[in-house]
Amino acid sequence: MANKSVLVTGGAQRLGALICRQFAQAGWEVWCHFQHSEEAAQHLCAELRAAGVQAHPIRADLADEEQRQQMVQQITAQTGALRCIVNNASTFEPDSAERLNVATTRQQLEVNLLAPLSLSSLMARQPYPSPSNGERSILHVLDQKVFNLNPDYFSYTLSKLALERSVALQAQALAPSIRVCGVAPGLMYLSGPQTQDNFDVASRINLLRQPTDPRQVAATCLFLAENPCITGTTVAVDNGQHLIPLPRDVMFIVEDLLKGSTNA
Repeated sequence: MANKSVLVTGGAQRLGALICRQFAQAGWEVWCHFQHSEEAAQHLCAELRAAGVQAHPIRADLADEEQRQQMVQQITAQTGALRCIVNNASTFEPDSAERLNVATTRQQLEVNLLAPLSLSSLMARQPYPSPSNGERSILHVLDQKVFNLNPDYFSYTLSKLALERSVALQAQALAPSIRVCGVAPGLMYLSGPQTQDNFDVASRINLLRQPTDPRQVAATCLFLAENPCITGTTVAVDNGQHLIPLPRDVMFIVEDLLKGSTNA
């Protein structure tokens, strides 16, 4: 049986670091991808190694296809074929359909959509012991916005929508050797220019009236990686946020509410 190794993109901080820890605690060998957060990645991997787990930081610019290929080649040469990829890294830049910045849109599509598709293809071409039905998996970290559309963060949303649609297509194309699933979290952390006061209100605009716990999102990623019977589907881990439609991003809705409260 091949090594249980996982590549987590954007693995050095926040949700990515929690995903690395979840997999490590379950006995997986972890590759923690980073681009700029080298110190955090090195510290996390040292922590995991001290706990007896194999963990490796690895740098790559996910917007660069050559660097993506080199990253997968390095992993393959050192530890063999990957058992799982968690496509967690993404760029999140504000824009609108009316004032589209083509360069910003292209960058978000490259990192949020093309990089996960490219890494998936590279993984599918790795030599792997047969049969491997249900053993290997690709997980795309999405956003509850894909089920609850509003036009804010236009390019980001577009990239995540396309990636969510690719879940079923990839599951069909890569079967039976690789499963493909999505995880769509709700609001977990302060986002962009969001204030703590805004987050405290916005994170509770969901059916369960509580912030999404990122540890549960990470646990869902591990569950999907280890369940050989699930493919082609996306799990919303958002306390039901996607079932409360709003005309704008929840951060802007709450911003207007707080302004109104201050001015009252």
